[in-house]
Amino acid sequence: MRSFIRHLSTLGLAAVLSTTLVPAAFAKDSFKVAWSIYVGWMPWDYAAKEGIVKKWADKYGIDIEVVQINDYIESINQYTAGGYDGCVMTNMDALTIPAAGGVDSTALIVGDFSNGNDGIIMKGSSDLATIKGQKVNLVELSVSHYLLARALETVKLQERDLTVVNTSDADMVAAASSADVTSLVTWNPQLSEILGTVKDSHLVFNSSQIPGEIIDMMVVNSDKLAKHPELGKALTGAWYETMSIMSKDDAKGKAAREFMAKASGTDLAGYESQMKTTKFFFDPTEAVSFTTSAALVDTMKMVAGFSFDHGILGEGAKSADAIGMSFSGGKTLGDTANLKLRFDESYMKMAADGKL
Repeated sequence: MRSFIRHLSTLGLAAVLSTTLVPAAFAKDSFKVAWSIYVGWMPWDYAAKEGIVKKWADKYGIDIEVVQINDYIESINQYTAGGYDGCVMTNMDALTIPAAGGVDSTALIVGDFSNGNDGIIMKGSSDLATIKGQKVNLVELSVSHYLLARALETVKLQERDLTVVNTSDADMVAAASSADVTSLVTWNPQLSEILGTVKDSHLVFNSSQIPGEIIDMMVVNSDKLAKHPELGKALTGAWYETMSIMSKDDAKGKAAREFMAKASGTDLAGYESQMKTTKFFFDPTEAVSFTTSAALVDTMKMVAGFSFDHGILGEGAKSADAIGMSFSGGKTLGDTANLKLRFDESYMKMAADGKL
């Protein structure tokens, strides 16, 4: 018995020593980023599962957990609430959810823009103008809603000419199979699945008709990034290593794309088809060029206008300029006293210059 008590005492002392005498410097800073299924974000799953994220996190002495969340909007809500340090999202959603919610956020990686991956489907008609008077299922106040508004402009219609039905992206395929649903707006892989399985369905408008306006990004908390630039470096390094692998036509590249295809619920041909309607910035130099262009400022001005018109720039927003945004070269939009969304090309430029 004495020996047993003595053993417990030794264990207790060891525990105390481990919590009081080990320098805090040996404890790694830990971060969490969230992603959801979409052709442009599948690389994060591959990078995490293949150890690429860990490799880069280890290089900078940190831990990064990459977490899948099935509901896209919920993932952004959790990021906004502080549950995650980073999250994949579009440019519009970055403005209208975290930025509008008061969370200062930085577009760390501009990965691609939708070039046909988002679209409007109608049953029984290939003429967008016939959408007048119909109910349209979409994720309300998302980029799908923005795409619909931009599409309606081309046929001289307005939103008041139809009825929007809010539908989660996770429920879109099931909704499409209902006879009551006649029109919907969604993104891949749901878009391709519906077009391939729902009888007499027609793609009547898609994002290739508004190129560069629906942008897919990894967004991180600006305060966390300022305090921990190693987080930005590790994420950016992991991303472009993955881009280099998946863009090649060799065996490793094919295997990477097959992995992403399976994880997103399709086959290699299906995933590569989605890649064709995505303008990936495989080369960080391309991403830097896009992020520093005057066109991005113009796009965000349109997005802010749409968002204000739909009441999603936050409580008390009195104009489309309610939220400040910053861009390359000191350019800004909106209220600089309320700067909450930053397009920062610096980490992508480090990748382009081989400095990560």
